[in-house]
Formats: sequence, structure tokens, C-alpha cells
Amino acid sequence: MIYQKIVEAKHEGRRLLAVLIDPDKAQSKHLDKLCSHCNEVGVDFYFVGGSLITTGDLAHTIQSIKKRSDIPIVIFPGNHQQVDEYADAILLLSLISGRNPDLLIGQHVMAAQRLKAAEIEIIPTGYLLIDGGNMTAVQYVSGTAPIPVGKTDIAAYTALAGEQLGLKLIFAEAGSGAKNSVPVEMIKAIKREINIPLIVGGGVRTVENAEELYAAGADVVVVGNSLEQNPDLIFEIAGSRNKLS
Repeated sequence: MIYQKIVEAKHEGRRLLAVLIDPDKAQSKHLDKLCSHCNEVGVDFYFVGGSLITTGDLAHTIQSIKKRSDIPIVIFPGNHQQVDEYADAILLLSLISGRNPDLLIGQHVMAAQRLKAAEIEIIPTGYLLIDGGNMTAVQYVSGTAPIPVGKTDIAAYTALAGEQLGLKLIFAEAGSGAKNSVPVEMIKAIKREINIPLIVGGGVRTVENAEELYAAGADVVVVGNSLEQNPDLIFEIAGSRNKLS
């Protein structure tokens, strides 16, 4: 069980690492190298999905990854169509930092029967969109304003409300391609309020950045966009996780 692995790691003080793969950018040659690197360093999960999949194919991407790696695949969905029975789990995201009803319950209703039929592990997850310094795809597509960088109390109390609603994970993200990652002080504030695991992603470009996020309290760090340009970066970031564990 993916959720159980995350919870156990949190209790044991072990940091986890996820690699985000966008089906629109999952070319065969890139997957060969990236999956090989991920296998070598022992990445914990692949997150697969995107705010807007245009030319890519979620099912094909998942099957392509499975041919190259035994690392669990977790769907990181941008809409109700991003469901596939060959994944190991799905983060059932509720965009609790926004006020768009479609992303609080509407998409979930449309996905419900497909999720039931797929019989994959469903992990209810509170999604917090944080200002990353520029307009990201998730901000544009979702039509929601991100939580401003200086509003750590809003982020912390939103995360707490998500936990009180019964969500099992909190995912704080600056968005794919963000200029800046989630601020350290915001991560610390969220961690002071919640007891459930915290995932942090968006704008992670350096090993120093990853180390800061782990040290601030991230239980799982997600790296994606930077690996599209430099797959070798995963060696350094994986090392930072191991060093802090």
C-alpha cells in the first residue's frame, strides 16, 4: 500500500522522493535514461499526470514506465479522465486552497465510477497551490489564485482544515515550472499544524533546494520539470534524501 509506506516513513523519520512525469513530455529516449537513473538511486514513487495533457497518453506512459521499472506509479491527476487501472495508486486531489467547486467535488463525481472499476489504491489528498513566482499551468487551468508567499497562516490553517475533513495527505505545490519552490517558513508552519504526511513539489531545481525542503519538514519531495532538462540531477537529490534520513 502506497499510503501505508508514506505513513511508516514519516513515523520512522525517513524522507521519500517522487519523480513527476508529464505524459506530454514522456519521450521514449528520455524515459530510458530517467527510469534507469531512478532504479539506480531507489526513487520511491513515480507521479504521472499533468494539468493539461494534450499530445501525451497517460495509459501509454504508465505502461512504458512499467516496462522499465518496478517503482510504484501514482497518478497525479489534472482531471477526471486521468485514471488508469495499471497504476498502483492515485492521489485523489481536492484543490482546497481554491474555491473552484469543480476541483473540490465536481471532477471527483465524474471520476467515481472509473475509479471504482479500476480498483487501484485511492489516497484522498488536500492540494495547496502556492505562489511560485510566475503563472503556472495548474493556476491557469484551475482558474484559482495561489496562496501568496507571505500568507503562511492561510496555508497552515488550510492544511489543518483538510486534515480535519479526513484527507490523508497534504500536497503543497508551487506548480510545474514554478520560478520558486514552496517557502521553507510555509512548510514549517504547515508541519506545526498537521499530523498527516506532507508532500512538497514545484520549482525544485537544486540539491540545496531539496535539502531545505526536507529539513523544513517535507515527508516527500517531488521533482519533475528540472529532470526533463537534466535527468542526472536525480543522483544528487536522492543523495540529499539519504543524508537527511
